[in-house]
Amino acid sequence: MLLDPVLPRFGANYVPSAGWFYSWLDYDAAAVRRDLADLAALGLDHVRVFPIWPWIQPNRGIIRERAISDLLDTIDAAAEVGLSVAVDLIQGHLSSFDFLPSWVLTWHRASLFEDPIVRDGLTAYAEAVARAVATRPNVFAITLGNEVNNLWPDSTTTPESSTSWAQDLLVTVKKAAPDVLALHSVFDDAWYKPNHPFLPVDVVDLGELSTVHSWVFNGVSRVDGPLGPATLTHADYLVELAVATSTDPDRPVWLQEIGVPGPDIPVDLQAEFTRRTVEAVVHNPALFGITWWSSHDIDRRLLDFPDREYDLGLFTVDHQRKPAADALAEVIAEIRSTGVQAQPATTLVSPVDLRTEPHRRAEIAPGSPFHLSWVAARAHSAVRIVFPA
Repeated sequence: MLLDPVLPRFGANYVPSAGWFYSWLDYDAAAVRRDLADLAALGLDHVRVFPIWPWIQPNRGIIRERAISDLLDTIDAAAEVGLSVAVDLIQGHLSSFDFLPSWVLTWHRASLFEDPIVRDGLTAYAEAVARAVATRPNVFAITLGNEVNNLWPDSTTTPESSTSWAQDLLVTVKKAAPDVLALHSVFDDAWYKPNHPFLPVDVVDLGELSTVHSWVFNGVSRVDGPLGPATLTHADYLVELAVATSTDPDRPVWLQEIGVPGPDIPVDLQAEFTRRTVEAVVHNPALFGITWWSSHDIDRRLLDFPDREYDLGLFTVDHQRKPAADALAEVIAEIRSTGVQAQPATTLVSPVDLRTEPHRRAEIAPGSPFHLSWVAARAHSAVRIVFPA
């Protein structure tokens, strides 16, 4: 699919409709192809896929080639319907469950981020998968893992260890896949929690572009409800925080996850939320792309997920489009028809320099006086954030 390079990319985080990520254990190529055809029909151009780390490397000395072959088939299936692919490596954390190999648990228990033996094993895993997926021309990015900071505090770490861990693995990925973007991904405690050991500077200094995950259940929906301005502009706020924190004013920001979690976004408002939140962020000049979470619902025969996780899909498990899918397809078509527009922008000075004062992160969190002033200003124009001189 040829795209205008000045337009943002649009994609979905691929959650298999049959069996969730357990489907990797009993891979069904036909089912994968049907899922990806659903997504291509919406006008999406990419998917983000999630191999499960312990199922590829169940022992520190074993990389299962069959599992890598299944991953490559998924990538090939995406190519068949015109989709490019981003691959996340360390799962790690998905939809409230953590997946770790036995060789870092029980009497082997050790920190993913600090133990040198575990880091050696992770390096071997990252190198093998990155090298394999780089053979496919439709792979454009490799992210170290999905919100790897969710694996803390069970894996002890410090800011220094977290940074060096990501730096080392990014070097490994880039050597194995030199023509593919190598990225680091965290959820927004890195932006908002004062004592969190993953830092805002990690988001904007590590990897080849910045990634943000915008979830309104982090507190922003309590500010003004499902269609309030704080809720609808939270994605844009995170993009602006990333732009302000980076020393490179031209560094792109990928909105790598956003979705319609209930009960924060009620079912009857999900289409409107989808349209308006995309419209609020899509004209941001820093935006690389938007990747919706998720492609398909989770079958409710699978037990013990948080309730909000089951219904986040653009499609049901039986491939029916949901209102958010129709809204997303419509807004994508409009944007590709009309383009993105430069918007007049004002500036707002943050009380905190996130590069040097991460212990003050709560002062810019959702509902803080600064955040509320940004939301008020955003009602009239785009708002760039600058740090105090």
